[in-house]
Amino acid sequence: MIKAVNRISIQKGRVQEVAERFSKAKSVHTFEGFVLMEVLIKEGTEEEDVIEVCTTWEDHESFNAWRESRATQKSHGSGDSGKKPEDNPILGAELSIYEVFVQHHPETK
Repeated sequence: MIKAVNRISIQKGRVQEVAERFSKAKSVHTFEGFVLMEVLIKEGTEEEDVIEVCTTWEDHESFNAWRESRATQKSHGSGDSGKKPEDNPILGAELSIYEVFVQHHPETK
């Protein structure tokens, strides 16, 4: 199992605007091998706000299939000129991939 974490830097004061974009399920939830998505808003930042979009996948192949899909390319604007709209609150993003080594779940009764 792997976890993909996309750390998104956002203009200070605009974190809710960006977080709302993730509040409704999109195509990622339909992909084979998708397990879970979490959107985390970092607390206590000073210069910029930070969101981490964390998706958990059964394996690298499932994650890579999602990344390479046409739906993903369209939703991430890969067909545009590469220019950001002038009022875009997103300052940058960094993707990290982690192997899920262990998970502990609540005891069921």
